[in-house]
Amino acid sequence: MVTPSDVTTTPAARRDGPPPADDGAPRIVPRRHFGRWLAAGAALLVFAMVLNSLARNGAFQWAVVGDYFTTRAVFDGLLLTLWLTGAVMLLGFVLGTALAVMRLSPNPVLRVLSWAHVWIFRSTPLLVQLLFWFNIGALYPTLGVGIPFGPQFVTVRTVNLLGPTLTAVIGLTLHESAFAAETVRGGILSVDSGQTEAAQALGLGRWRVLRRIVVPQAMRSIVPTAGNMLIGTLKGTSIVSVLAVHDLLYSVQLVYNRTYQVIPLLMVATVWYVGVTTVLGVGQFYLERHYARGATRELPPTPLQRLRRHVAALRTRLREAVAAGATR
Repeated sequence: MVTPSDVTTTPAARRDGPPPADDGAPRIVPRRHFGRWLAAGAALLVFAMVLNSLARNGAFQWAVVGDYFTTRAVFDGLLLTLWLTGAVMLLGFVLGTALAVMRLSPNPVLRVLSWAHVWIFRSTPLLVQLLFWFNIGALYPTLGVGIPFGPQFVTVRTVNLLGPTLTAVIGLTLHESAFAAETVRGGILSVDSGQTEAAQALGLGRWRVLRRIVVPQAMRSIVPTAGNMLIGTLKGTSIVSVLAVHDLLYSVQLVYNRTYQVIPLLMVATVWYVGVTTVLGVGQFYLERHYARGATRELPPTPLQRLRRHVAALRTRLREAVAAGATR
């Protein structure tokens, strides 16, 4: 067995190891990772080159970006994009939750119908779905309410009922519901079956077990995927520009088709998308942290807590350096 005295008196330790402290006890020196520092330096160099290119490349025309960044047309397009994102996510998850419950139902008819919905809308490209719903009037010129296989009491022309915005909501919602159904189903299946059995043994009803026990625990698996879906939906709404819906991308397209300033107007849309997705990412972090309560002994630190820890560690190192300098 190697004792501390052996460590301090061995010639190899005196030659290769750190110098002993004043009290004679060995001092542990952390291992230096030179490759890690080289990789970090190279990454910082590339990042600085990218920033320099963005700042000094006159083709970006940052003055034009600033002029159009908060114009009325761009702001109206941003509001419509946010409205589409919120409406599609809400309706998509409501329908997706119903489909997930149907998929887990013992009723074979409900299981097959839910599976067919997910299969069809996950297998078809979103652009194809939007164009299909936009041209639905070619299949059904009129829609009516009446007796099945009998007379209709109220009829309306499809082209008058489904405008571009409503068509975009329908197409995006049906597409989103297919993915939301699988997300919710996976979250429910991630909950240990013993939780359900224990609740049923206590006499709780099935819907109460699902609402009070299963869903809160399933949210730990649902929230990360749902957050990614939310950000994907925000960016995916740009595809509705093919239907002439005045979202953020279509609004800037109308401007640069008139002014021929393509790059700066695209940068306006890019900066807005990056800003909104950043805010949504912060909200996702705190929502995940909220549902992590009870699952981990210690919650993950917030960015502010991490900053405070780094500042405290830096202060401690400065005090140690000052104290070491004063003793010499």
